[in-house]
Amino acid sequence: MRLLFAGGRDARGPREELEWLHTEIRGLPSFCLLLLAYNIARTRHTGIVGSQKGELISLNLDNGAVFWKYHVDSPIGESSPAYSDGVVYIGDLGGWFHAVNATNGKKLWAFKAGSEIKSSPVVVGDRVLIGSYDQHLYCLSTRNGSVIWKVRTNGPVHSTPSISAGVAFVAGCDELFRGIRVSDGQEMFNVSSGAYTGASPAISGTSAYYGTFDNEVLMVSLKEHRVVWRYQHPQRHFPFYSSAAVTRNRIVVGGRDKMVHGLNSNGKAAWTFATNARVESSPAVAAGRVFVGSNDGRFYVLNLDTGAKLWEFNAGAPLSASPAIGRGRIVIGSQDGRLYCFG
Repeated sequence: MRLLFAGGRDARGPREELEWLHTEIRGLPSFCLLLLAYNIARTRHTGIVGSQKGELISLNLDNGAVFWKYHVDSPIGESSPAYSDGVVYIGDLGGWFHAVNATNGKKLWAFKAGSEIKSSPVVVGDRVLIGSYDQHLYCLSTRNGSVIWKVRTNGPVHSTPSISAGVAFVAGCDELFRGIRVSDGQEMFNVSSGAYTGASPAISGTSAYYGTFDNEVLMVSLKEHRVVWRYQHPQRHFPFYSSAAVTRNRIVVGGRDKMVHGLNSNGKAAWTFATNARVESSPAVAAGRVFVGSNDGRFYVLNLDTGAKLWEFNAGAPLSASPAIGRGRIVIGSQDGRLYCFG
């Protein structure tokens, strides 16, 4: 799962001070990623989150107040919202994909896939891509939700596509990593991952990084169409469900071995950091720091270079959601339905 910003990325890190706590969201998805969108209607800074209660909620980032709620008939699971040009996109577990006016929360259109949607949407120009458990990757028109093309795979499409140079890259539950041309849905190549994959690929230059359920993190060359290296912890062999964060000299990913792994560009471990439970939260990186939650209920801030702990916050409930960073703030949700905003 990956974060999209309206208004660009912000590299400033927060000061790790709790600014507000929102306690009224029930059924916050275990792996939800909050979307932060700025200057919606040119007047406000907004966070948008979905819940298993079947609500898409727009929040004021300054104080946690609710702007609007959009109701759907099924829970919103692991699909995280995307924002583009005044529209919020989200999928639900009933297989419906929704386009919602970001200013007032009104429905613009909806598309019905053949099965549940846990993938997160990605907007590319006038198109939006979304995967479904009906084994298809869909490319829809942002104008009205009509199908431009769809690609069938050999398993559920859980992964969120990553886009580079007009190609959508998807790590599949069918053990294949695919490159699919956005313009027409043509599969450009595929590479065998050798295992089921729940994580979304992180793209940096001509390389893709993602973890598998065979206890490995892979680097795939987008030029050579092959796996260049595989990382596995020498003692602790557990799946990687977290999606990686990639910087110039680090690949950071959480593992079900209860650790956060910081890898060098050659696939060797630079450091590991041990928590007390699974790390299924996908890390975020800003200002030389790693921000990540753990199912031990703690939110950790680590040094990107060394993995040393700089700060932690005890939320008292599992933090398998992924943090969102922007404008010097970071927001993360816990499994007991609380949203925390630090600044």
